[in-house]
Amino acid sequence: MVDTALVDWSRLQFALTAGYHWIFVPLTLGLAVIMATMETIYVIRGDDFWKQTAKFWMKLFGINFAVGIATGIILEFEFGTNWSNYSWFVGDIFGAPLAIEGIFAFFMEATFFAVMFFGWDKVSRRTHLLCTWLTGIGAAISAVWILVANSWMQHPVGMAFNPDTVRHEMVDFWALVLNPVAVSKFFHSVFSGWMTGAIFAIGISCWYLIKQRHVRFALASIRVAAIVGISGTLAVMLSGDSSGVHIAKYQPMKLAAAEGLKEGGTRAPFSIVPGVEVPGVLSFLATHDINGYVPGINNLLNGYTTPDGINYPSAEEKIARGKMAIEALREYRAQRESNPTEAAKARALLDEHIDYFGYGYIESRDELVPSVTLVYWAFRIMVGLGGFLLVLMIAVLWAERKQCLSKAKWLLWTAVCAIPLVYLAGQAGWIVAEAGRQPWTIEGLLPVNAAVSSVSVAAVQTTFFLFVAIFTLFLAIEIRILIKAIKKGPEGINN
Repeated sequence: MVDTALVDWSRLQFALTAGYHWIFVPLTLGLAVIMATMETIYVIRGDDFWKQTAKFWMKLFGINFAVGIATGIILEFEFGTNWSNYSWFVGDIFGAPLAIEGIFAFFMEATFFAVMFFGWDKVSRRTHLLCTWLTGIGAAISAVWILVANSWMQHPVGMAFNPDTVRHEMVDFWALVLNPVAVSKFFHSVFSGWMTGAIFAIGISCWYLIKQRHVRFALASIRVAAIVGISGTLAVMLSGDSSGVHIAKYQPMKLAAAEGLKEGGTRAPFSIVPGVEVPGVLSFLATHDINGYVPGINNLLNGYTTPDGINYPSAEEKIARGKMAIEALREYRAQRESNPTEAAKARALLDEHIDYFGYGYIESRDELVPSVTLVYWAFRIMVGLGGFLLVLMIAVLWAERKQCLSKAKWLLWTAVCAIPLVYLAGQAGWIVAEAGRQPWTIEGLLPVNAAVSSVSVAAVQTTFFLFVAIFTLFLAIEIRILIKAIKKGPEGINN
């Protein structure tokens, strides 16, 4: 029996590391597009103002990029330290995209990053612009492989279980890469980065307008950032729609938790807040059919039959079949050399129930339900803030085009205060994605209590508080450096 405290502390430590890392990633993705767009304008027009504008945002990009790398490296190490059973069980699959990310994307970013920062007077304008865009593309490619790995945990594909090694092994690399969950998650995450970078740039630019400093720079930055941010937010909405369909298909319990849906059915309602529902909307979002069937938490636990006549087993049946699979694996390994006939029977039984293997580690149906309150409200924070930020960017862009933004102090201050809100929206999105799939490390395949390392609770607690101190220090240092650079302002640009 695994110590629940060990599981909880290991999860908390990983959540801490991932949460801190995601503070830096979206800003990197967003600022990369904004600064590259500004440099493109510089190359086309030849106006030195745009060069200096791009260089300012590039400086902030570099500060954020450097700190983000440190947190990302620690995050990957935790798979070996805190989740060694997971790494053993699926390391052949999960390790591939992480290795590609480290070897290809990281070195691509590092190479072009150096030219971008130090090559302004050493290469031609067009070559430098290409390196700037390739730095941003490299960051996106890096995100591809991380999200491929994460999406495989949400919807495992392209693998087969080898009972001789007790490991899942990759059989189809492209199934892993083209996993529909990975495709939608990639676009959703990258475009949310555009929104983060845009709100960051708009907020800082509005601060300059409040202080009546670098007015031309601020207005130009707002124009570019708002267009990037609005485009990114609309793309987030589109990718979020496809993501919702995939969640309904592959992770119905996550969807039920996000909606607080106890009893499902056709024309399932969408909950705006508790007690306020819109009939049929959830069915439409989940199935693109207002009459589509969506199971609720109780349906998933008790078993249900769809209107098409497809039967889904209860939690107890899944758990029972999972335990049969585990016992069949033990029998196969015990008999494979001494009694091939019995081993073959055990292997056949294992193959019959392998889809429920992970359920064999579940002791109670209650373990299969994530924290409904946490997931429900995280989803509404994500969607609510996303909608608010979209309206804010449209309002700021409209006021800038009407040349009345500098007079709208309330709008300027709202934009400044929106900077932490875009980070809150991003964190809420990941809470939905990760807390919503509990208790699974790999959906339906490996629960967290079977994935954790055999280490002491004290060791995990010690490193947790150590990471809290280190990451908080990193964040404080970055914020201080960013504030210093922002107060100094862009070089070579007057009001």
